Amino acid sequence: MAVELKVPSPGESISEVQIARWIKKDGDFVEKDEEIAEIDSDKATLMLVAEADGVLTILAKEGETVAVGSVVASIDTNAAAPAKKEAPAKAEPAKETPKPAMAAAPAADTYASGLPSVAAKKMMDEAGLSSKEVSASGKDGRITKGDVISAIANGTPKLSMPSTEVSRDQRREKMTMLRKKVAERLVSVKRNTAMLTTFNEIDMSAVMNVRKQYKDVFKEKHGVGLGFMSFFTKAVTEALQAFPAVNAQIDGDEIVYHNYADVGIAVSAPKGLMVPVIRNAEGLSLAQIEATIAALAAKARDGKISVDDMTGGTFTITNGGVFGSMMSTPIINPPQSAILGMHNIVERAVVVNGKIEVRPIMYVALSYDHRIIDGRESVGFLVKVKQMIEDPIKLMTGGNDPMKVLLGV
Repeated sequence: MAVELKVPSPGESISEVQIARWIKKDGDFVEKDEEIAEIDSDKATLMLVAEADGVLTILAKEGETVAVGSVVASIDTNAAAPAKKEAPAKAEPAKETPKPAMAAAPAADTYASGLPSVAAKKMMDEAGLSSKEVSASGKDGRITKGDVISAIANGTPKLSMPSTEVSRDQRREKMTMLRKKVAERLVSVKRNTAMLTTFNEIDMSAVMNVRKQYKDVFKEKHGVGLGFMSFFTKAVTEALQAFPAVNAQIDGDEIVYHNYADVGIAVSAPKGLMVPVIRNAEGLSLAQIEATIAALAAKARDGKISVDDMTGGTFTITNGGVFGSMMSTPIINPPQSAILGMHNIVERAVVVNGKIEVRPIMYVALSYDHRIIDGRESVGFLVKVKQMIEDPIKLMTGGNDPMKVLLGV
């Protein structure tokens, strides 16, 4: 009996996919639920699994684009599983072969071997010769002045440098559906939005001190590390409440405002840049945000992230600082209207209370769609994020004065 393997649907709007890689070969015996192929769509990578035990017959090539629901392989369930190979018998230890007698060692060099006399050394330096280019005839192997004259007269060639092989070969690879879709979306953003970027800088001292003081106890209690991304995600959710236009998007001739913050976190994965979404980030604690980011990042790296994991974000954060980026202008992730770019942290000289101090500074960038977000809102949003990060206590009290919260005024 032959069991047909059909392409599963990655999502409602996807009609075709690409066979990215066959994990198993044609004719291999596969077991039920074993992963046999990777399938790329323009949104995510899926795994094709065996639906029964049997011998695999592949019907679609790697790189081929196929329709969702089409048959790409079959499994012959009547085929018997290959017999398991028995472990080889333990080999007897080989008998020790008597070692041949050592050949007589060559005569040892003397203290003067290869050393030039004073006059010879001067001539060698002037001629640009090394001791390896001159045959020594002096007593105890010493290089004489006459040896150098002979070497120059015979036109001793200089030592040639080892050649470095260079190549002008080229190779071509078909773009994956995911990469093509990303390219189309990026070009569309540049063409269809009035994108603008504003910048600011953040003193990371306070957050870094908090991490240094509490990272061990945080890890012990919550089982996840305390990173900068959770602080920025929390700061962003506070800023989005203060500036709702940054959390909005254009739908035809209407502006859709969201009363929640579904924050996308850009993650670098083997298949390219992916943006899994943290749902209702405004209601999560730092530990919950860190745990969610870690889980989504692991799924992206393992190629197991789903379309649902990356659908519906209202705002995106991207961190180029992990790769060493000092400054960039991130591109909006449509249909969203803004994206925050984080960068590396560098110690810089800044003026604090009239004095020059060295502080860890991060540049941040907000790219936004100027059609619905004005300059006042974009700058105000970035300043709000800056204030939250530079004062983590205020961040934990929802942007309010901690003393007023304590006093209930």
